[in-house]
Amino acid sequence: MFQSLDRVRKAAWLRKKERPTALFHHINVDALRVAFYALTRKAAPGMDGMTWRDYEADLELRLEDLHKRVQRGTYHPQPSRRTFIPRADGKRRPLAIAALEDKIVQGATVMVLDAIYEDNFCGFSYGFRPGRGPHDALDALYVAIDRRKVNWILDADIRDFFGSVSQEWLVRFLEHRIGDKRIIRLIRKWLKAGILEEGS
Repeated sequence: MFQSLDRVRKAAWLRKKERPTALFHHINVDALRVAFYALTRKAAPGMDGMTWRDYEADLELRLEDLHKRVQRGTYHPQPSRRTFIPRADGKRRPLAIAALEDKIVQGATVMVLDAIYEDNFCGFSYGFRPGRGPHDALDALYVAIDRRKVNWILDADIRDFFGSVSQEWLVRFLEHRIGDKRIIRLIRKWLKAGILEEGS
C-alpha cells in the first residue's frame, strides 16, 4: 500500500498541475486497517456507541464489509456527536466526535490526500500534519527565539474557522489537485453528514 502511495507522491511532486484521477482504489482493506490502528484506543465513541475494542473484536470481517460499502458507494457517514470542551476564557469549544467507521475511512482518505498535498507545505508548517503537533511548533519557536534576533511574535487565531469555512469553496480547492470524482464524492458525504446535539 505505501509503495503505491509513494508513486502517487512522486507523480504529484513532478506534475503539480495534473489532477490524479485514480486514487479511490488506494482506500483498500490495508489502508483501512492502518487507519484503524492509528486511532486513539480510548477515544470517546461517536453516535454509534462503538469503541475501538468493540470494533477490534471482529476487525477483519468489519474491515472487509466497510471496504465493500466504500467501493460500492453504499457507505454513508453518520452524523457526528457534538460535545463541548470548556475553554480558559469561560466559553465552550464545540467538538464533533465522528462514528468509529467514519474515523477509519477518513484516516485512510487522509493517507491518500497526504500523498498529494504533503510536499506542498513549508518546513515551518505544523498544523494537522503527520508526525507534527503543537509541541513541535512550540519547540521550533523556542529555538528561533533563542538563536535569532526576534522583534515581534504574533499570535493569531481564526475564530470558528471549521464552523464558518465555505464547504463549496473547500471542495473547489480540493478539485484543483484531485481529479478522482469518487474521492470528492466521499468528502462531500462527510460534509453533509451533520451533527447530533442533545438528541437532535
